[in-house]
Amino acid sequence: MQPHRFQTIGQYHKFRGLAGPAHPLISVLRIEAIKKLNDEEPKHLIQDFYMVALKNNVNAVMQYGQQKYDFDEGALIFLAPSQLYAIQAGGNLTHKGWLLLIHPDFFWNTSLARTIKNYAYFHYDINEALHLSEKEEKTVVGILQNIDEECQSNIDKFSKAVIISHLETLLNYADRFYHRQFITREKQNHEILARLERMLSDYFNNSSGLADNGIISVTNIAGLLNVSPNYLSNLLQVLTGKSTQQHIHDKLIEKAKERLAISELSINEIAYELGFEYSQSFSKLFKSKTGQTPTDFRNSFTKD
Repeated sequence: MQPHRFQTIGQYHKFRGLAGPAHPLISVLRIEAIKKLNDEEPKHLIQDFYMVALKNNVNAVMQYGQQKYDFDEGALIFLAPSQLYAIQAGGNLTHKGWLLLIHPDFFWNTSLARTIKNYAYFHYDINEALHLSEKEEKTVVGILQNIDEECQSNIDKFSKAVIISHLETLLNYADRFYHRQFITREKQNHEILARLERMLSDYFNNSSGLADNGIISVTNIAGLLNVSPNYLSNLLQVLTGKSTQQHIHDKLIEKAKERLAISELSINEIAYELGFEYSQSFSKLFKSKTGQTPTDFRNSFTKD
C-alpha cells in the first residue's frame, strides 16, 4: 500500500480538519487543535516539508523506520522531507504541544537554504528524540510563538527575514540541547562507545570477513548499534572529538600497523586482507593517517 503523501502544508491542514495556513510555506499549529486522528488513518505518511514537533502527554505512538516512540514523556522531534512515518492512537487524542511545518521553498534565497543540511538531527531515528527540561521547553515554545505571531501578521518585506532569524535561533538551540543530552546521558552513551570499540575490534580481527565484505560502513555499524548514522557520529564527536568514520579508520590503521610489523605479507596482500580492492587506496589512507607509506613504516622495524 502506497503511503499517503502531503505535497503542501495546506494539504496537511485539510487532512487534519484544520483551517488553511496563514502562509502557504510555513505554519505553526497547536497540537490540541487536532482532536483525533483520521477515521481512515493511513498506515504510512510522508510529506514534502520539514516538521518540528514538540509533544507532551500524547496518547499515541509514532513510528519512524523500525523504531517506535511513546510520547507520554514529552519530546521534541525533527523530520526532514520524504521521511516515512506512522502514528497510532485509539479514540480521541489527549495531548498538548506544537507543530512547526516548513516547506523547503521557504528557505529559497536565504542562509538556511545553504545551512539546513548541517542540522543532522533532522535525520535521527524517532527513538533519538530530544528530551527537554522545563526551562528548555519554555525557550522552544517562546520561539514558536514568535514565529506564529509573525506568520499571522500582515506580510511585509521584513517578514521572511524575521521568521528565518527565529528559525535559525530554534535550530541552534536544538543543537545546544542535543549536546547537553549527549553529556547528561553519559552512562548510556559510553556503553555505545564501548560496544562500538568491541564491534570494530571483532570486525578487523576477522580477516576473511574483511576480504569478502570490505571495510564496514558508518551506516552498517550504526545499524548494529541500533542508532542512526547521524546520531552516532554526533554522539562520538561529543565524547571523543572524532566521527564514526574516523573511529573506523583508526581501528583499521591499528590493524594495518600490526600486520606490517609482524607479518611477511606483501603490501598488496595486506591491503586485500583489510578490505581494500586496490592497494593504492590503502597506501593513500595509511599515509594520510600516519605520515608514512606502508613500506616506510615496515622498513622502520627492520633498521638496527
